[in-house]
Amino acid sequence: MSLRTVARVAAAVFRESVRDRVLYSIVAFAALVTGASLLISQLTAGQDVKIIKDLGLAAMSLFGAFIAIFIGIGLVAKEVEKKSVYSLLAKPVRRSELVIGKYAGLVLTLAINLAVMTLVWYGVLAYYAFTAEELVRKSWEAPALDPRMLQAVYLIFVQLMLVTAIAVFFSTFSTSSMLSALFTIGFFIAGQFSADLRNFESVVSSPVVALITRALYYVLPNMAAFDLKAAVVHGRPVAGLELAAATGYGLLYVAALLLASIVIFTRRDFK
Repeated sequence: MSLRTVARVAAAVFRESVRDRVLYSIVAFAALVTGASLLISQLTAGQDVKIIKDLGLAAMSLFGAFIAIFIGIGLVAKEVEKKSVYSLLAKPVRRSELVIGKYAGLVLTLAINLAVMTLVWYGVLAYYAFTAEELVRKSWEAPALDPRMLQAVYLIFVQLMLVTAIAVFFSTFSTSSMLSALFTIGFFIAGQFSADLRNFESVVSSPVVALITRALYYVLPNMAAFDLKAAVVHGRPVAGLELAAATGYGLLYVAALLLASIVIFTRRDFK
């Protein structure tokens, strides 16, 4: 595998993604939600900063996932639908390089857009911290510009890397981009509740159902492992080991999905 070829593919995907109007719309909407949190916070006395932090992190997670899903599925599925994949495969590019390069390009796009969202979010918090009265600031559990909140943003990025890998995986063998989107969204939603499946066998009497739920627990991605919103909003410390474990889990899952994507895409017949 040539890293230079992968870099060229990634750069092409990045240029195409940043020209997508849908991408800018999602980022603008996320920025709007973050700014609106400042107005909503005025309705709840004593909970203002918490609301701004909660809504900001939720907006970044949700709209980042939309970017990952609806652009990620187009990396392969849309090109198959439009038959443009044939011109790509005619070039001296290996299919593995195509998959890795496209994934890397989208991850770069996500990183930049998440950085923009974070800057807007911190800007809103900075404005509120500057205009708030001293008595109000003393009542906060954590500073408005608490740098520990970046830990939550970091794990959101790791989660988005995983969602992107899921989108690319389904895109490599699905017959349409719509199916890829539905599969990815279903996988993402199921991953939000996968942690609950661990103890589900204790509330069911059927051993078959218990076996299925335990198998789903190990197969589905545990999205809860990347959620630090509650901890950072309340100013609770986050252990470095927890960050490392979540990062390692996410990267291993991403590697497994990309490997499966390469195998499927390499063996796929487009004739």
